[in-house]
Amino acid sequence: MPVHAFIFPGQGSQAVGMGRDLAAAFASARELFEEIDEALQQRLSRLMFEGPSELLTLTENTQPALMAHSLAVLRVLEREGGLVLADRAAVVAGHSLGEYSALVAAGAFTPVQAARLLRLRGQAMQKAVPAGVGAMAALIGADMEQAIAICAEAAEGPEGREVVEPANDNGGGQVVISGHKAAVERAIDVAKTKGVRRAMLLAVSAPFHCALMAPAADAMAEALENAPPAAPLVPVVTNVSAAKATDPAEIVQLLVRQVTATVRWREDVETMLGLGVDSFVELGAGKVLSGLVKRIAPDATATPVGTPADIEQFLKTL
Repeated sequence: MPVHAFIFPGQGSQAVGMGRDLAAAFASARELFEEIDEALQQRLSRLMFEGPSELLTLTENTQPALMAHSLAVLRVLEREGGLVLADRAAVVAGHSLGEYSALVAAGAFTPVQAARLLRLRGQAMQKAVPAGVGAMAALIGADMEQAIAICAEAAEGPEGREVVEPANDNGGGQVVISGHKAAVERAIDVAKTKGVRRAMLLAVSAPFHCALMAPAADAMAEALENAPPAAPLVPVVTNVSAAKATDPAEIVQLLVRQVTATVRWREDVETMLGLGVDSFVELGAGKVLSGLVKRIAPDATATPVGTPADIEQFLKTL
């Protein structure tokens, strides 16, 4: 029998129309979307289904929207398919905001708690750095060691030392860096001299997962103190530690650190493989994490489940 890890996508997987087919097909999905709408006092589901794209891609909307899609899929699997995640999952994990989706799936937060936390998280991350000050870039064909060296060299600028750090170690030769815009641009130039296959700026609204996000980390520390998680029913492999976490106090510390720390997704997948996982089930929008898993672990199974057809197919395998 396969050993499953249920994994949850992060920012970049969103698209106008996300979740619309789920809502049309399943009352349980509609119910979940209505819960999130009510919690946020916003028709987030309409924004997901109809756009416009420029509003959906605002960080404060993207983060709860992606979580809502993931949890709608899970709700359908539970209600329509009889899935008991705690019985089927060895571990759960998520990429950046997806860690909140994973924690809901594991019973540590309610959907309403997580939606409100992610709304605040998105607002705080956007507010932390003025527009145009920060940037992010993808280094394609670079490993983590190379990225660290490139960032160290690029941090020294004509105005003094600036922030540029690895933000996401996505595996398969893909590392995303983040920091001051000038330093990120210098890192792109340095990368080209180091034989990195491709280095390019990303279209993002803020420099996520670097030291510049410290004000957002402070905001999350306060928010999580007022809305702490319960102990998860399933261990969570976290972005910061790349290890299992089950203690609520530790989870709070890791979620706060996650705002400024590198997302260690490659190591997360390697940890899960070490725990015996051979089947990764991605719940939610898109197929980004499934693609990353296949680069990191070509022999593992990676199954994206985000549409009614996906759900029907996946339930046949259980």
